[in-house]
Amino acid sequence: MDYTLPLFLAHAIALEREAAERYHELADMMEAHRNDEVAALFRDMVRYSRLHHDSIVERAAGVTLPSLGPWDYAWRYPPEAAGEETFDPALNAYDALRYARENEARAMQYYSDVGLNSSDPEVRRLAAEFAAEETEHVAAVDDWLSRTARPAAPWAADPHVDR
Repeated sequence: MDYTLPLFLAHAIALEREAAERYHELADMMEAHRNDEVAALFRDMVRYSRLHHDSIVERAAGVTLPSLGPWDYAWRYPPEAAGEETFDPALNAYDALRYARENEARAMQYYSDVGLNSSDPEVRRLAAEFAAEETEHVAAVDDWLSRTARPAAPWAADPHVDR
């Protein structure tokens, strides 16, 4: 899809709003199950998503954005909101971070793809900037992952070992 600037900004705002809402739901669910470590992690992700959302809203000041219904978005699933597999009250911090990393990587890829395929120079510029910001988020989560203990599992059953 070749985005106009207003259409791209509307998508970017929705993407970041959805990410914040999803992380907020996950944090609440984890708190309800007394999984406080993972709840705190998701609360941090809420803050990051809201900061990015607010930054995009500021950039969109003065631009008339289209009103989009859920059926109007140019993605099948919002790039930063994965499926129901994360609604596990026993989720550990390491796997929660892997989930967050996958979401941030999808957002990075989405923005990269928009930038590469747009004919609008301003959309290309902003999409590249947003992709770079998501790349920083991926790197931050990678750093966080490197400092987080992996869950114990026998080597043969460890889902974190790439074979």
